[in-house]
Amino acid sequence: MRNKSFFKDLYAIIALVISGALCVGLIFLLWDKNENTLGFEEVLKSITTIFIGVSGFLSAILMFFLATSAMNLKRIKAKINTKINKTTQKMHNFRNIAEILFNSNMWPPGLKEYIEKDFANLTYFEVKEFYKGKSKAAIEFLQETHHFGETENIYLEMKSLLMTNPYEKHIPENINYPIFYNNNIIEKWVEHKSGSGLWYVFGYKFGNYKESLNLEAVFERHQEKILTIANTIDQEVFEDSSFNEVFFSKLWEYMIKEVIPKLYQFQGQMERKTPRLVRYLYIIFLLLMVFGVLLPLTYLMLDFSNLVIITGYSIVISTIFYISITFHVFLSKEVDH
Repeated sequence: MRNKSFFKDLYAIIALVISGALCVGLIFLLWDKNENTLGFEEVLKSITTIFIGVSGFLSAILMFFLATSAMNLKRIKAKINTKINKTTQKMHNFRNIAEILFNSNMWPPGLKEYIEKDFANLTYFEVKEFYKGKSKAAIEFLQETHHFGETENIYLEMKSLLMTNPYEKHIPENINYPIFYNNNIIEKWVEHKSGSGLWYVFGYKFGNYKESLNLEAVFERHQEKILTIANTIDQEVFEDSSFNEVFFSKLWEYMIKEVIPKLYQFQGQMERKTPRLVRYLYIIFLLLMVFGVLLPLTYLMLDFSNLVIITGYSIVISTIFYISITFHVFLSKEVDH
């Protein structure tokens, strides 16, 4: 795929060089004819009106296409924005649940104090990236003999869901629920599959964690709140759920499979640049307008040197030549993209 893209780029560059050579060649050829052919100046003036008409017609078509494309892009982004808002709200709900559990008494006695004191500046992402050697604390943490039923990683993973920036070290007392999540934190959630450890523990290994994670220690009103929030996320999936490990298994699975990936996808689509084909056609539009319409009009009105109109002719002709041999390349790139 990369080789195919490389050859397309190379082809476009070669076509640009050939078109540039054609432009220069036309300028020299037409200027030589202007200097050595009697009456050639009158010929230039007589075809300038036709030249303006052709260039104006092509420019009008391109302008209509560009305006239509801009409206379509605006409509598509509006739809994506609606999807982002819905998915962002679902992520808010998941983080609200994580916040309740994070601050609850479900954790083994002494775990919070151990993490927040001995490894206060350590994040889940640094632990997952210990192999990069950027965090000595991550290596020390992994070498440490833990005494909290292996809940230390689960605690850090849940903490990572409450972060809004991957470089945060401490979770604020009032958790931030932004309008849009920072792409950096979403990328970290996706890269390290934040929530997958929680899904694995509650879905497959909860028997090994029963003594360490005490769900019954979560206040009853908080249990009810969590179930209510889950129904807000997806009533069909979480309807009639009970506050147990089966419910949390489904909850975290839903988050890592349905919410975080879509949040990443939608925000990526929102930040996508204007398609290459549109940028390509806009440049062509500018060249046609400037050198095919405005420059010839100025030539006729102000009686500029013939070199001006010859340059305009040459640029427009070489531009049309470039379009004819490269349009399919830009079109296929857009389709592939």
